[in-house]
Amino acid sequence: MEGEKSYKKGSRDDEQHLFHVIHKVPSGDGPYVRAKHAQIVQKDPEAALVWFWKAINAGDRVDSALKDMAVVMKQLDRTEEAIEAIKSFRVLCSRNSQESIDNILIDLYKKCGRIDEQIVLLKQKLRLIYRGEAFNGRPTKTARSHGRKFQVSVKQETSRLLGNLGWAYMQKSNYMAAEAVYKKAQMIDPDANKACNLAFCLMKRAQYDEARVIFQDILLGRTQGGDIRTTNRARELLTELENQTQVLPLGLLGLDLDEDFVDGLEKLMNAWAPSRSRRLPIFEEISTSRDQLAC
Repeated sequence: MEGEKSYKKGSRDDEQHLFHVIHKVPSGDGPYVRAKHAQIVQKDPEAALVWFWKAINAGDRVDSALKDMAVVMKQLDRTEEAIEAIKSFRVLCSRNSQESIDNILIDLYKKCGRIDEQIVLLKQKLRLIYRGEAFNGRPTKTARSHGRKFQVSVKQETSRLLGNLGWAYMQKSNYMAAEAVYKKAQMIDPDANKACNLAFCLMKRAQYDEARVIFQDILLGRTQGGDIRTTNRARELLTELENQTQVLPLGLLGLDLDEDFVDGLEKLMNAWAPSRSRRLPIFEEISTSRDQLAC
């Protein structure tokens, strides 16, 4: 009988382990585990939020609870609430989690159209790279996307942040600033999506020939990292470009870009040379100037 009981207990343990592996739910019985169970297994986001709050208040895996709760709030279109939650409770989180929390906050700002705050935070993250504080001082970090892990280098992260900064300036119709940022992002770590955005900025600034070359490179597969969505967008924009008249759009009148920032972007490109310091002068320029771009 003892052997039979032991066998049944072992079978139940194996089943529970398999359940956690399949559903990617952590084991245990604390509020954070209950929150993940409600989120992933029961697919009840409202119940998950209740348990995430309980986990934060109980000090149970606060880093993960706060980040997961913000993601669920975003899915429920409670973005503003998610932003306030992060601002209020991130002080309870470890130092190592702050970078990923910033990434979530940037995404939340983007979703609800708080572009100025997004720009400030992007520049703050770029300064961390300049100070050698990004990735906890390591040259790479492990990132996760759709359940898969991969390595991201400091150069790739810099290009990604500059790409996001370019997008933010596009939302403010500051195509001159966006163009300058996208060009530097492409020089560091090029990809088709940023190339398409760069060409769009050039279109808006009536630099049609340069934009046309970029679109054609995307369509011919000469730009790395392209997908069907980017290709279709490039094709649509190229068709629009060919129908454009050679007139500077009225929306550009009065726009300008801080020259100190442009100079800083130029210096950034030299910072990657092996013989140069690891410091990125662009961020020093931003820090010592008025910390503003014309918008």
